[in-house]
Amino acid sequence: MNTLNQLNRRQMLQRAGMGIGSLGLASLLQQEGYGAAKNPLAAKQPHFKTKAKSVIWLFINGGPSHVDTWDYKPELEKRDGQALEGFDRFTGFFANAVGGLMKSPFEFKPHGQSGKHVSSIFPNLSQHVDKMAFIHSVHTESNNHSPALFAMNCGLPRMGYPCVGSWVTYGLGSESDSLPAFVVMSDPKGRGLPKGHAANWGAGFLPSVYQGTHFRPTGDPIDNLKRPAGMNADQQRRQLDLLKTLNQQHFEANPFEESLAARIESFELAYRMQSAAPEALAVDKEPEHIRAMYGLDDDKCKHVAAQCLTARRMVERGVRFIQIYSGGMENQRSWDGHNDIAGNHSQFAGETDKPIAALLQDLSQRGLLDETLVVWGGEFGRLPVAQKSKKPGRDHNPHALTYWMAGGGVKGGVSYGETDEIGHKAAVDKCHVNDLHATILHLLGMDHEKLTYRHNGRDFRLTDVGGKVMKEIIG
Repeated sequence: MNTLNQLNRRQMLQRAGMGIGSLGLASLLQQEGYGAAKNPLAAKQPHFKTKAKSVIWLFINGGPSHVDTWDYKPELEKRDGQALEGFDRFTGFFANAVGGLMKSPFEFKPHGQSGKHVSSIFPNLSQHVDKMAFIHSVHTESNNHSPALFAMNCGLPRMGYPCVGSWVTYGLGSESDSLPAFVVMSDPKGRGLPKGHAANWGAGFLPSVYQGTHFRPTGDPIDNLKRPAGMNADQQRRQLDLLKTLNQQHFEANPFEESLAARIESFELAYRMQSAAPEALAVDKEPEHIRAMYGLDDDKCKHVAAQCLTARRMVERGVRFIQIYSGGMENQRSWDGHNDIAGNHSQFAGETDKPIAALLQDLSQRGLLDETLVVWGGEFGRLPVAQKSKKPGRDHNPHALTYWMAGGGVKGGVSYGETDEIGHKAAVDKCHVNDLHATILHLLGMDHEKLTYRHNGRDFRLTDVGGKVMKEIIG
């Protein structure tokens, strides 16, 4: 009997209608990176041709003081100890500890052909100012660490939104099929994670395959990097093939469960990482002069040195986005210098100055700096007035902070924007967080208005409804 004659009317409609619909659905899902034939992390073409292929973001956690690092304010020295007329004492967190204007405890000197004034706490980084573009007019909305961290990482001061690294890997994918597309390294000295923890590198409503992979600061950086005892390579491969088949069947039956594609890819990536990740993390295999240049032989900075050297090895191997956090939870465990700003910033600058300078030098000498965008900055700045304590510090300041970028198509030796004469507020060419993100995406070849994802019935983007590219710092 003909097979067609065995179908009743209901079966015929179900198979024909749903079959055609499934073909259309499969096509749409593949466009979003969920299809069986497409790896969601496969490298994608940018919107336009550009130099930068990857990002290393050095997140200076806790709120570094711009007026004690990169934003030279001689007026503070002239007015040291004077009250700041009209100052809102609730700008920071400690309204009852507001003192007068306080000069920087550090000496500033000009460096490079650009003559950029830099604090004495950066003897090594000051030698690279002609590679850097300084943005002195960054500002944000919150004076609280968690929402300020979310704003700087995700564009909005609330949880649940994708971070910059997730947007970048969603837009561009990865050039490595054996390492994570997006890697995060946190402070390894027992100071804890930044406030908000993993939400700072989460994918939000994007598919979870785009979230950051956190490398633990101590012990094995990632779980299950070693094959289970008693299992050989062939057995593990057959086990993963079976899991992939079962997951794929489940995915085809439940195409709207977005986590399934990420689950399938995570098993495969984990398998490939068992051989690739240990090699990529083996900084001890680097020549002795390279290890010394980064500071791996210096107890003060060897933890950051290992992370910066790892970052260089990662971009060499096609990792798209790397974020390194200097500092942990808050106060003296991060750049959060409420008390003793001199001691706090001296300590953390001492940990980061040599390794980050070496990273810039190493990327440059290997021809990687042009295609690697290096970003330095935190979640907010510090106030120009003193916070009263036994050793004076500075309170939070959301109105002004400094960022710098290097490489990746950025002009070197330039400054964009200005704060007022004492560094209290951004005053000239203000740069909102959305502008910073729009510029980072632009340097990677993406139009921030076109990089969107439909969620809850509307198209979302990293820059929300704002964002202006700072073309003045682009080479």
